[in-house]
Amino acid sequence: MTPFSQFYRAAGLIALSVTMTAAAPIGDVRWIPAWGSSQMRIDGPNADKLAKAGPATIRQIVHLTASGRTLRLRLSNVAGTTPLKIGAASIGLATPGRSEVPAILPVRFDGAAEVIVPPGAELYSDPIPLPVEAGRDVAVSLYFPEAVTAPTGHSGARSKTFLVAGDATARTTLADAQTIGGWWHLSDIEVRDAVQKQTVVTIGDSITDGYGITDDTNTRWPDDLARRLAASPATRTFSVVNAGIGGNRVLLDGLGPNLMARFDRDVIARPGVTHAILLEGVNDLGVMTREHPVDAVTHQQMVRRITQAYRQLAERAHAHGIRLIVSTITPFQGSEYYHPGPETEADRQAINRFIRTAGIFDGVVDFDQAIRDPAKPDRLLPAYDSGDHLHPSMAGYRAMAAAIPLSLFTRR
Repeated sequence: MTPFSQFYRAAGLIALSVTMTAAAPIGDVRWIPAWGSSQMRIDGPNADKLAKAGPATIRQIVHLTASGRTLRLRLSNVAGTTPLKIGAASIGLATPGRSEVPAILPVRFDGAAEVIVPPGAELYSDPIPLPVEAGRDVAVSLYFPEAVTAPTGHSGARSKTFLVAGDATARTTLADAQTIGGWWHLSDIEVRDAVQKQTVVTIGDSITDGYGITDDTNTRWPDDLARRLAASPATRTFSVVNAGIGGNRVLLDGLGPNLMARFDRDVIARPGVTHAILLEGVNDLGVMTREHPVDAVTHQQMVRRITQAYRQLAERAHAHGIRLIVSTITPFQGSEYYHPGPETEADRQAINRFIRTAGIFDGVVDFDQAIRDPAKPDRLLPAYDSGDHLHPSMAGYRAMAAAIPLSLFTRR
């Protein structure tokens, strides 16, 4: 080895050492989801309003389940087929149902106010110095300098979202805004070095998404679970992310991608996830016979395919060190939407029997037992029925959250 090669080799080692030393603290940074939602293509009247608004700002309110001093946003264009342009973004503490944000902080992306999200992609903002506490709400404002004609987001926000023309990201009040539903192009808010160390993802359909609750109340069963976890010294280190999609199915696309297709993105890909609670299958059963009866073989195949899917999801969760808790499917006899018959009820009972006895899950939550009518176990208890005989009432959602043993999250 020549003196020059010895010099360059030594210099390279020194440079590598310096680089590794400088980068080491980055590995110690820990991000935890404080809020999140499942992303899908949004269609319908609210999407039409956004498209017709042209250059416009969306201000959306979200409820946090983690505490810390620094945030970051994750923006989503996963359902888009063209690049999404964000002209500006801001964040501030907010009140549910109101557009006022007394103190607004600009959001940057690699130091710039503007960013382009590629089609099918998601990206993070720069860290934002905003102290927050679990149970508080923040408003995220996004300015779209071009009309958004194929939006990604989550239609079942159950909270008011505000739409106003032009760039209003720096405005503290939006008195001229129109109110629309949904969350738009925002998939997650994460907290750095949060008080919470672990995350529970609740994944399911409209029952998890909170269909029927009063807007701006944050009274879905995952919201009530988050409050229970926060109130107990043994579990206050958990945040909760709601990955429910109304109308979602285990096996086939419908409203949103099917559960098997979205499980990796909605559960596994989120940082800090240690537990997932799964409640899904009622829409698979309901849609199967909604238009016309099917034969016994088709019923048997549906039960087998759903239980096979549960097995696959358990394997995928366990491969990433995530504990999968599965809940029984709740009653829906009497539903005018699905008008299920005795054969569908037999399917539900067969799936629930599998959930209770398979022994492949890290826990079982018996939502069926928690909210069914003891006198008519194929139906919801009237006090827990929203009135459509499919979705629980707000009291029913509270009963579901109360039925979850907190010991599921403290087992070694």
